[in-house]
Amino acid sequence: MTAHRVDQLLGELTAAEKKFAPKELYLAGDESLLTDYSKVSIVGARNASDEGLRKATVLARALVERDIVVVSGLAKGIDTAAHQAAIAAGGRTIAVLGTPLDECYPTENQSLLDLIKERHLAVSQFPSGSAVAKGNFPRRNRVMALLSDATIIVEAGEDSGSLNQGWEAIRLGRLVFLMEALTKDASLTWPAKMVAYGAQVLTRDNLDIVLDNLPAFTQSAASAVAF
Repeated sequence: MTAHRVDQLLGELTAAEKKFAPKELYLAGDESLLTDYSKVSIVGARNASDEGLRKATVLARALVERDIVVVSGLAKGIDTAAHQAAIAAGGRTIAVLGTPLDECYPTENQSLLDLIKERHLAVSQFPSGSAVAKGNFPRRNRVMALLSDATIIVEAGEDSGSLNQGWEAIRLGRLVFLMEALTKDASLTWPAKMVAYGAQVLTRDNLDIVLDNLPAFTQSAASAVAF
């Protein structure tokens, strides 16, 4: 486990990026994944539907095909599916943790975390010995938004932690994509609000175009003024 100053890893941060960024990150694994590649988060519900898990798997494979690192938070459901699909497809993945690197939540993902630390990259803002509290996970999502060029929300309810990441990514001027089914779910109010602030809808028709052009899109988003 190695501690790195965030500004040394990412370069000089903007005022918006500094607001919630930790001073240090602890890394275990291939540190080049954080600095040398395009990175896209796939996030969503812990209690995901079968269709949500399928979509996370398809997205992760599509990102791997384009040599994009799949970032997620090691949680149950969508996160686990994204990590596993990226690894199975021969790609790279980064797990951003809400625990210190020497702890695992959920515990059933311990073998997955071990594999990621050995062959991919695990990242945490929490030093060894830190208490694991509920508030760690929204903080983890903010860091994930900071580290990723774009965030894709696959499936999420009104109180999902993934919304913390979506709003933080928008605040930072990062790209946010919502799966089309979210915007058509009448029980959800947050997708329309997020789209109004700049989130884009990912559909079957535009998926390949969006993913093929992600480098250009992320460069354009980086130049936008964050609020």
